Parts: sequence; structure tokens; C-alpha cells
Amino acid sequence: MQTPPLICIFGAGSIGCYVGGRLAAAGARVRFIGRERFGAAIAAGGLRLADHHGADFWLEPGVVDYRTDPEALAEADLVLVTVKAGDTGDAAAGLAEHAPPQAIVISFQNGIGNEEILRAALPGRTVLAGMVPFNVVQLPGPTFKQATQGALDVEDNAALTPFLPTFAKAGLPLARHAAFRPVQWGKLLLNLNNAVSGLSGLTLREELSQRAYRRCLAMAQREALAAMKADGIRPARLTALPPGLVPWLLGLPDWLFLRLAGSVLEVDPAARSSMIDALDAGRRTDVDWLNGEVIRLADRHGMHAPVNRRLVELVHEAESGQRRHWSGPELLKELRSAR
Repeated sequence: MQTPPLICIFGAGSIGCYVGGRLAAAGARVRFIGRERFGAAIAAGGLRLADHHGADFWLEPGVVDYRTDPEALAEADLVLVTVKAGDTGDAAAGLAEHAPPQAIVISFQNGIGNEEILRAALPGRTVLAGMVPFNVVQLPGPTFKQATQGALDVEDNAALTPFLPTFAKAGLPLARHAAFRPVQWGKLLLNLNNAVSGLSGLTLREELSQRAYRRCLAMAQREALAAMKADGIRPARLTALPPGLVPWLLGLPDWLFLRLAGSVLEVDPAARSSMIDALDAGRRTDVDWLNGEVIRLADRHGMHAPVNRRLVELVHEAESGQRRHWSGPELLKELRSAR
């Protein structure tokens, strides 16, 4: 019998363990490559996958192929890169040294342009941009739970065709896009909330239910939209409203926001920004590849992005052990004073 293709999850943290776990639960041949702490937890308790619709899968410890060395990429047919954006260079070096030339590589990372870094290190190989639009939280067990909705987005390429049934069977169908950069910028607009949520210390539902925090996000988004307009970027519409109207919606009073956009808060009560997890663990966040992208785009056009710049500064201060938690009114006042 022909050996099934091997899918390697390179950077198997919360997102990687969830996506890879769902693929493995559906019968795919999956190898996880990540940090020792995740591997030890899975070796002790297996891997459980859940979502907010009630799905529940458990992989026994003995059936989970979890490695910690990039050498494990040597047999890969498809590599899903889920490392933090700041680690893309190291991941690219590992792929260049160990992954087979014919392996397809998809960057499922936050931020803009990670796939370009990978392509530069992997000339002549198939490297595609991708995006994971949903939130994944890690619960004890270890359990990884999809807490918000969304399908996997990916840059379209004929090389993906053999893998489409595998992802569909796993309940993670690939939504393919001929033009992917607008999708990335559309997602980045939403991900500007990571810094606001991270500084709140609250779950997404708690944070987004408070107008002051939403107004902070709206200010950051308006700066981003202005910079995108100057660059000719038209972000994809990823919500019920066009991107340009989202800041208006966020600024509405709580009662009206809940009435018009109550579905925004229909997320798992445990859902929270991955930035909180990084700060809790004392790790570097990806704020420079989210709000930092807005700053760099604005700078290229001689524009200012003081709100996003201050959010980056506050997150870096939190990384260094300074103030972590801000109330909505406090953060709003701080960001207004930066303008």
C-alpha cells in the first residue's frame, strides 16, 4: 500500500496542535515539531481537540508523533508553519536544511509577509501564504479548543489539490484565494485587537463588551485604514460590515453594539488573545508584526500612527515586567494622549 503523505506542523503550539490534531483525528499522517513543554504534556496525557460547537476528539499519547528537532521535516510532503512571526527566519533556515525540495510549505502565521521570508530562503519551492482566522485556547489536559468561527484561508495553488479532501474531512476546509494580500490585511485589522486585549487581561467576550476597549481598537483600525488607503491596499471584507465601517460599529454605546453586533460576542467564554498567553509565559509577543506593520506602512507614506505606536510601546513594557493590566478608560485616555 502507498504510504499516506506526511503533514508536518512546524511550530506546534496552540494553533499548530489544534490544526494538526484535527487532521490526525481525521486519519491524516501528521508529525508535530515544537517545544519540549508541549511534547512532554502530550506524552503524558495525549492530545484533546474541541470546538465551540461541541466537537471532542482525543488522541492517545502513543499515537501522537511529536518531535522537537527540525530534522523531523526530512520526510514532509506538506509543512504548515505556525511559529510566531518573529521566529520566521529561524524556521526558514530549518526548512532549507531539512525539508525535501518538493514539500509544499504554507505559512499559517500572523502578520504580513512571512511567506516572503520563507520564499527567499527556499528558492524554487512552493511556498504559500495562509491564515488561521479563529482563536484557539489551551486548556488543561492538554486540550486545545477552537473558540471562535472561521475556515482556514490559503493562497490558491494547484499543488494543494491532493490535500483538499484531507482538510475537508478534518472539518478544516481550505478557503482558497487568488489574491491573498487583501485577506492578510483584512485579518490584521481584526488582529489589532490582540494588543488591546492583551493589555486588558480579559477574555475576548469581556473586553469587547466594554465600549472603552472597543474605542481603543477603533482608533488603531482608523490609523491602519488610512495607511492602507495611502498605499492602495483594499483589505478584504472578513466580517458582516465592510472594513471601513467596523471602527464606527466598535464605537457605538454598549446597548446598541450588542443589538447590532451581538454575534461578535458569541465566542467561547474562555477565548482570549494569544498575546495574554505570551505575556503570562514571559515570552515575546507578536505585536511588532501586528500593530508594528501599521507603523511601518504609515512611515513609508510620511504618515503618523501614534495610537498603534503607543500600543506597541505598552506591550513591550508589559513584556519587560512593567504594567500589564489597564482598565478600558485608562487605556483609552493613554492612547488619546499619544495623538
